[in-house]
Amino acid sequence: MKRSLSLLAKLLKIQVRSQLQYPTSFILEVLSSLLIQGFFFVAFGLTLIRFDQIGGWNLGEVAFVWGITEFSFGIMDMFFSGFDYDSFGPMVRRGGFDQLLLRPVNITLQVLGSRFVLRRLGRIAEGLVILIFSIIQIHASLSIVKVLYIPVLVISQVLFFSSLFIIGATTTFWTMDRLEILNVFTYGGGEVMSYPMHIFPRSIRLIFTFIVPAIFLSYYPAVYILNKPNPLGSPAFFAFLAPFISAFMFLLALRFWRFGVKNYQSTGS
Repeated sequence: MKRSLSLLAKLLKIQVRSQLQYPTSFILEVLSSLLIQGFFFVAFGLTLIRFDQIGGWNLGEVAFVWGITEFSFGIMDMFFSGFDYDSFGPMVRRGGFDQLLLRPVNITLQVLGSRFVLRRLGRIAEGLVILIFSIIQIHASLSIVKVLYIPVLVISQVLFFSSLFIIGATTTFWTMDRLEILNVFTYGGGEVMSYPMHIFPRSIRLIFTFIVPAIFLSYYPAVYILNKPNPLGSPAFFAFLAPFISAFMFLLALRFWRFGVKNYQSTGS
């Protein structure tokens, strides 16, 4: 394991060096990502200022769930891009995955180290700026426990989103082509988690509660941290389930991944 982790570090280092070969281009990519993602929030913020609130949540409170989701998704997307369909799907179809299986190195770490997108720093920075803005804006009394719970939520959301990427990558072994419905749970899940969940129709809430439990990773913890009333009437302890649900999903995704690798049949490419 130590050797595999050392190799992973070397793979990531090589990718970082290659992406920094043209520093001006890299900086422009990061800035463009930050600005493009940031303009979405600015546009939303200007609209929300006009109507004062959405579902009883003001701009600072919505910015909290928006910022922490963007920050977490950006971190995940930087480290787990190897499992994204855009890179993993073509690898399977063209036989590149077969080459990885021939190497005497842990296959999961190889895929993890196959793509490291450093320009995701733009989205990470955008999420962090929005999160800091929200903490300045909100008037909730942030106790030490609540402040310490924020990084726990970030880690939990990173594990949650990476689980969805891993599950999506594993399905490629059988489908070969993109399953668009998976985008509803990955990127769509990120969008839903950026807003107070009670504003969505009941059918949407049910999907992101029982099929993809995104509500436990964003809405319930935010209700607790921001001291907001919970119109859904759920038990208070739901706010603290995020680390347990994310850990369970991550372990389940890895188990599904190992099952997929074990039953993988070469494309013959």
